Amino acid sequence: MTDFYVTTAIPYVNGAPHLGHALELVQADVLARHRRARGQGVRFLTGTDDNALKNVTAARAAGVDVRTFVAGNADRFAALREPLGLSFDDFIRTSADARHATGVTRLWRETAAAGDFYRRRYAGLYCAGCEQFYRPEDLVDGACPEHRVAPEPVTEENWFFRLSRYRDRLAEVIGSGQVRIEPAARRNEVLGLLRDGLDDISVSRPAARAGGWGIPVPGDADQVVYVWWDALANYVTALDGGADGPAYRRWWVESAERVHVIGKGIVRFHAVYWLALLLSTGRPLPTAVFVHDYLTVDGGKIAKSGGRTVDPVALVDAYGPDAPRWWLLREVARTGDTDFTTARLVHRADSELANGLGNLVNRTLALVHRYRGGRVPATGAVPAGCAGLPDRIDRALAGYDFRAATDALQAAVDAGNRLVEAERPWELARAGAADRLDAVLGTLVRLCRLLTAELEPFLPAGAARLRGQLRDGDRVGPAEPVFARLGR
Repeated sequence: MTDFYVTTAIPYVNGAPHLGHALELVQADVLARHRRARGQGVRFLTGTDDNALKNVTAARAAGVDVRTFVAGNADRFAALREPLGLSFDDFIRTSADARHATGVTRLWRETAAAGDFYRRRYAGLYCAGCEQFYRPEDLVDGACPEHRVAPEPVTEENWFFRLSRYRDRLAEVIGSGQVRIEPAARRNEVLGLLRDGLDDISVSRPAARAGGWGIPVPGDADQVVYVWWDALANYVTALDGGADGPAYRRWWVESAERVHVIGKGIVRFHAVYWLALLLSTGRPLPTAVFVHDYLTVDGGKIAKSGGRTVDPVALVDAYGPDAPRWWLLREVARTGDTDFTTARLVHRADSELANGLGNLVNRTLALVHRYRGGRVPATGAVPAGCAGLPDRIDRALAGYDFRAATDALQAAVDAGNRLVEAERPWELARAGAADRLDAVLGTLVRLCRLLTAELEPFLPAGAARLRGQLRDGDRVGPAEPVFARLGR
């Protein structure tokens, strides 16, 4: 099978979506659209993590019923589809989707049958932001390394998973590349965690502490399933509830690639806990975990709870759908955090979309209409240096490198604009060099059409407008600006 299954992490719904969520959704969307364009079967899954204790806490603080609060915020995440131009095939809500509760119960019973659960009393340091316990040695100056707040001492009796049992097997599948973790620095981070040893982990919480919110532990109504155990399961519960049905077989068992796109703060959960759960249940592992770093504002991480946030819908309302997607794909570093400003977004869109690609297409169409009445000459071919554009994009996206992929697009745009300046079609027309003029105009149209086809996964709205002008036959439409200049 050549099918491609791509998922995002599912975010907590204790607040509104921000630009960091948009980054992950857009990256996964590009991977999905690119593979569809290459003829592969694709399933793109996203959704929301509804069952977190922090959702309960946020609802109480807002004075709203938990179910109402969670549903309202989940709807805001689902509504990102239109403004961001997302093409997800499925959206799962862990509190409301019958597939999920059924599937989590199924996975729990499979792990129990493997002898990997036991119950014990436990005292530890719990970070509500991460929804996890920390060892004292994992803290930074006594604080959670992710949220920079001191964890809360918690004593409770929970179910534990024998994570320690899977350390050697995890080291083998990750070290061998059976499960790719990109970039390499994140792979090395996980291997370091495994070398340091793994403690067994708590995988349930008292139902009383959660206010009864969550999925009950099978056979133990006093406990609910730990939110991370619950949330990670969505990647298979969205496929026939994790049962052996046609969707599960096609997309999880037989799919050539099963790819998770996640942020760096949850690598441990996806590359250690999730893989161990699957090993326990005897299910196939994902083939890759692609990890992005954080977006920042004024050097601080964008977060719902941190006071620094950027509304992606407001960006689209202000600047259109293309500029935010282009900035996320063009400027965000593959490794290291990236600081967002609207000035950088506007500069990138104006210099590369309006003045670069938009200018190239506009000049090409204007020249074809001026000198050939809108008819595309039969001669001319994509320049040799640009003909390999699809292969360069394929290689870049196979390595989860969106900057390299957009570099390839931009290099082809620059080559097209240089061709116009070098050949000066208006001078060829004055000199009566009809054959050479035809070859240049034909080359420009074919290059612009190739750019449009390859741009579609990155900027579907912009590519659709370009396609409407360039068409695909022996005539082109009139020149009209496709990418507005945003700077004032």
